Amino acid sequence: MDLLAVVVVVALAMGFNYTNGFHDAANAIATSVSTRALTPRIALVMAAVFNLFGAFIGTKVASTVGSGIIDPPSGIVGLIIVGSALVGATAWNLLTWWKGLPSSSSHALFGGMIGASLAAGTTVLWQGVLDKIVIPMVLSPVIGLILGYFVMAAILWVFRRRHPGRATRGFRYAQTLSAAAMALGHGLQDAGKTMGIIVLALTVGGYQKGSSIALWVKISTALIISAGTYSGGWRIMRTLGRKIIHLDPPQGFAAEASGASILYVAGLGFGVPISTTHTITATIMGVGATKRLSAVRWGVAKNIVTGWVLTLPGAAVVAALVYALTIPFH
Repeated sequence: MDLLAVVVVVALAMGFNYTNGFHDAANAIATSVSTRALTPRIALVMAAVFNLFGAFIGTKVASTVGSGIIDPPSGIVGLIIVGSALVGATAWNLLTWWKGLPSSSSHALFGGMIGASLAAGTTVLWQGVLDKIVIPMVLSPVIGLILGYFVMAAILWVFRRRHPGRATRGFRYAQTLSAAAMALGHGLQDAGKTMGIIVLALTVGGYQKGSSIALWVKISTALIISAGTYSGGWRIMRTLGRKIIHLDPPQGFAAEASGASILYVAGLGFGVPISTTHTITATIMGVGATKRLSAVRWGVAKNIVTGWVLTLPGAAVVAALVYALTIPFH
């Protein structure tokens, strides 16, 4: 019975991983597509490939998700908690994708984990939630906004005497590199989160001890998030690439380069699972603000931030309901 439950939970994790891929594809490539630096199909192929590579470059994020947020009991109840968390996160991903809202798949997963644990009356590691989720959730967009502004300001100053047409063409080529860097960072961050939840399921189910990540987990997670990325996320891509601000290639490069650097520092340096969605959205806003504050469509930004605020509790409520409906049948 426990083996079947483990298989079901791993399948749910892979389903969440797939939705994460197509939900967050826009994070890496929306700016490059909107500036016409890359065609949509080429951008998606590139994002899928670098997502695949990114999944193999670090495991600190997986360790945080697997052992730093909740502590479910061993056995079937613990597996139901993890499975409910994944259903809650996946449902929230699908809802926000349908609405074209760039919410965080990461915080949907964290909300699901917390909600299912609270419904079960089991341990939530609140210090870990504060240190690894709440503080980075607040800091990463603020840092992204500031860094995006200053990187774009530096570009404007350095290239102030260059011919605008030639500079734009150069940055259009440079965006290929910055978009690839974002995709690599997305693989590092978001594939790591799925790896962590699978390790947690295997541990709770009694099929693993310790925090090591099996090769099959890395490969399958990397392949599925890449497949999800390749399937695209056009609704959210329109929001990020066009509705916040109309970007040109230098702005797109500044936003992507700033966002990617934050992902690497957080994931490789500190093992902090930050939201790629929050990060790139904030850097786009920061870049846009160098033109003039009114250039940013703050009404759209307000709707996006509202989605950010609702993601954690929304996914938590769905996961708690799923747990309450499932537990009588175990």
